[in-house]
Amino acid sequence: MADLSITVDGIHFPNPFVLGSGPPGTNARVMDRSFTLGWGGIVCKTISLNNDKVANVTPRYARLQNRTDKTVIGFENIELISDRPFEVWLDELGETKAKHPDKVLIASIMEEYEKGLWQEITERVAATGVDGFELNFSCPHGMPERAMGAAMGMNPDIVREVTAWVTESTDLPVWAKMTPNITDITQPAIAAVESGAHGISAINTIRSVLGVNHKTLRPLPTVEGYTVPGGYSGAAVRPIALRMIMELATALPNNSISGMGGIESAKDAAEFILMGSHTVQVCTGAMLQGYEMIEGLCEGLSDWMDERGFATLDDFRGHSLQYFTTHADLVERQKQARRDKAGRQNRDNDWKGDIAKESEALTVNTD
Repeated sequence: MADLSITVDGIHFPNPFVLGSGPPGTNARVMDRSFTLGWGGIVCKTISLNNDKVANVTPRYARLQNRTDKTVIGFENIELISDRPFEVWLDELGETKAKHPDKVLIASIMEEYEKGLWQEITERVAATGVDGFELNFSCPHGMPERAMGAAMGMNPDIVREVTAWVTESTDLPVWAKMTPNITDITQPAIAAVESGAHGISAINTIRSVLGVNHKTLRPLPTVEGYTVPGGYSGAAVRPIALRMIMELATALPNNSISGMGGIESAKDAAEFILMGSHTVQVCTGAMLQGYEMIEGLCEGLSDWMDERGFATLDDFRGHSLQYFTTHADLVERQKQARRDKAGRQNRDNDWKGDIAKESEALTVNTD
């Protein structure tokens, strides 16, 4: 059988499937259950030092369904980071890691633009025994007035500075989580790596308005008649995520990538690894299918690898990157293929009796 384990930035993952930061990792109870079911890693729900400034609303999710069979193709949330007390999180991170020492627990952290806050949260969380950090530079909604999340991650200079604050405060691996709500995702990613980040996580959700209730004419999800733009995830974002993973893997070939965005099956995961991901994160998929989906992910990826003769994840990681080129090169390749094909043809087949039509097929006209 294929070996699904992988070591990334000195961390050994029993398999590449990591629960992404969000509702699936909202407390010790659900993280314990997820590890027991077989997830290789978990990135806990993003935490900050002061939960008093965080207040979630209900409803905060909305689904986009295929109009024919009602399949969920997109998912939007306006959920903020964790509203649970920081001290509770410290206890639960330590408890979870002690109970599952062979599994990988990554702490997702977010703070305001202040060095002391970022260094305090880093040092105090590191003391719980977590395996590494994911810096949330990418939440697309909530608290932009505090310059947090994507408001911070859109600015490479701020990303560079904040990442340096964190890497000064810990020897643990640090991943910077990138926002897709930017023209060039590689710019803040490069800035993070220049300041010591070991790897990049991508992508977070895409800023969106899911739709409108046609009875009330109110945008969704509606809270007391009003809403805010939210984060779009699910199968519909996968092509965008794959493109950005390709760009990141090309720009940062010596750094790890934890890829995410619409992964719902083993084949989806394989595509992200083919684009250069070392690990893959699943969040919306688990919310729709349940934590139990991990069994199918592991079995499916193992079978996929066996069918193609891949013994390890490194055997095919980044394999598809070699097939990206420029449009001009595509044109030249197609021209050459046509020339090669013409040279191989049996010339007798060019002439069957309709001289005018057959001559035209072999002629290149000029303007």
